Amino acid sequence: MLSRSDKVKNFVTAMPVSSGIVSRYVPGEATQDAVEATRELIESGLHVTLDFLGEDTLDREQADATVAAYLDVLSALADQGLARNAEVSVKLSAVGQSLADVGEKVAIENARTICHAARNAGTTVTLDMEDHTTTDSTLGILRELRKDFPETGAVLQAYLRRTEADCRDLAYEGSRVRLCKGAYNEPESVAFQDKHDVDKSYVRCLKVLMGGAGYPMIASHDPRMVDIAGALATRNGRAQGSYEYQMLYGIRPDEQKRLADAGEKVRVYVPYGQEWYGYLMRRLAERPSNLTFFVHSLVSKK
Repeated sequence: MLSRSDKVKNFVTAMPVSSGIVSRYVPGEATQDAVEATRELIESGLHVTLDFLGEDTLDREQADATVAAYLDVLSALADQGLARNAEVSVKLSAVGQSLADVGEKVAIENARTICHAARNAGTTVTLDMEDHTTTDSTLGILRELRKDFPETGAVLQAYLRRTEADCRDLAYEGSRVRLCKGAYNEPESVAFQDKHDVDKSYVRCLKVLMGGAGYPMIASHDPRMVDIAGALATRNGRAQGSYEYQMLYGIRPDEQKRLADAGEKVRVYVPYGQEWYGYLMRRLAERPSNLTFFVHSLVSKK
C-alpha cells in the first residue's frame, strides 16, 4: 500500500508540488508548528483538535514517546492561552493498543495520562476510531476512561454497519460523539461499500445523535451533510453551540470560515508530526473518493 512505502514517500517529498501539498494539509512536524497553526485558526474564529500522527505502534518506547508529545503540546497550549479552544485527538493504537498481550492495559494507562494532562490544561481528549478490528476495544477503553473523564470524546464511522446502534448507545447527556464517514478500506461484511449507502447511514446516524441528549460533532466536508445537519439541528430545537462541525486542516477552509461567521462552532482537525506520510497517503490512495476530493481541493479552496 502507498501509505507504507518509503520509496514512494521519498519520491513524493522530493517533488516541489508534493511538498506544497503536504504543508497544505499538515502544518509541520514539531509541537511549535502545531501550536502556531492552532493560534492562527483560533484567531480566525475557529476551534481546533490536534492529532500527533502515528498509529499501529508495536514498540513500548514509541508509545511512551507519543504520550510525551501530547503532554508537550497540551502544556504549550495552556501556557499560550489556547487550550480553551483546542483539544487533542488520540489514536489508541499509537499509545499501545496494538502491543501483544498488554495492549489494552497500556493504552488505558497512557490515555488516562493524556486525559489528566488535558483536564489540567483546561481542555479535553477525543479518542480517534481506527479500522473495524479495534472498534470494540476502543469503545471499551472509552467506557473505562469516561468513569473518571466523562468529557472524553468518541468517534464513530458511518460506513460501518454497526454504527447506528453505537450512536444510540452513545447519544446520552454529556457524551461528545464525532460522526465521520470513515477513511479505512473495510470489507463488505462490516462496512457499506456504495457511496450512497454510506451517505444514507450517515444521515440515519446523524438523526440519532441530533435527536439525542449528547453533543454531536459533525465531521464531514460534504455540503449535503452539512446542510442536513443544520436542518436536523433546527428540527430538534438545538441552539448553535450544542453541536459542532469538524473539518480537516486544509480542506474547504472558506466553508469553515463561512460556518463560523454564521455563528456555528467549527473545529479544525490539525495533524502534525513526522508520520504525516501515512496520514496523507491513506486519504489519497486507500479510498478513491478521497483521492478525487483532494485533487479538487488543490484546484479550489472553496
